[in-house]
Amino acid sequence: MTGKIVIRGARVHNLKNIDLEIPRDRLVVITGVSGSGKSSLAFDTLYAEGRRRYLESLAADARQFLRQLEKPDVDFIDGLSPAVAIQQKAGSYTPRSTVGTVTEIYDYLRLLFARIGEPACVQCGRQIQAHTVEQIVDHLLTLPAQTRVLVMAPIVSDSKGDHRERLSELAREGFARVKVDGAVRELSEEIHLEKDRPHRIDLIVDRLVLRQGVEKRLADSLEIASRMGERVIKIGMQTVQEAEAEKELIFSQKFVCVQCGIALPEIRLAPDWGWT
Repeated sequence: MTGKIVIRGARVHNLKNIDLEIPRDRLVVITGVSGSGKSSLAFDTLYAEGRRRYLESLAADARQFLRQLEKPDVDFIDGLSPAVAIQQKAGSYTPRSTVGTVTEIYDYLRLLFARIGEPACVQCGRQIQAHTVEQIVDHLLTLPAQTRVLVMAPIVSDSKGDHRERLSELAREGFARVKVDGAVRELSEEIHLEKDRPHRIDLIVDRLVLRQGVEKRLADSLEIASRMGERVIKIGMQTVQEAEAEKELIFSQKFVCVQCGIALPEIRLAPDWGWT
């Protein structure tokens, strides 16, 4: 990059084949009488060509959302960087106008919070995150090899009753095991639960050991667990080296706190109320 911007043969609007050299990294003021071509040189030539070159470097799907500028009528421009233009114009204001709405910074802040905001539970403060099946698979594959994994779907969470009908329904659907109040039970046997006590029932969708080539089976089991658990998945795991009881991980595919059950709407851009 040279130390100056070189313009040759500028013929935009009322510019008559102008040749010009402008030093870079300096504050340069373009002055002249009305109609002498100041705006034609600054905005319609320099800015237009700088923006055009920058947009050409973007992918085609990104360019379609940006306003394209025509190539200015000029023979040659060298030493030009991507450009930003700030023009003086009269705005329309209302009694509710703020700096953010007038400058449109508010719109960019909405986009920023919608894209990188991290929602948290209002009760316990835990981060709330919606996981995809692919993300859960990637997370589980970071565990040590030969880790034993139970893929489960929560069916009953601290709810009173004998839940006999629900257990029979799961058996008819072809499932073999459940975890009732922390103990693994066969659905083929009679499971008697006290009606007046709250119970926790997790459907065991699959039991597997993490090893090479298990990704497809793991993803399929997670899909089933998500469907049966209303988009909440429980993972029981125990490594070969661990002697203690298995640990549990809980993943949700919706914006809900897995500890408190508090659900939040998905982060998205707020509606535009038309403030200026």
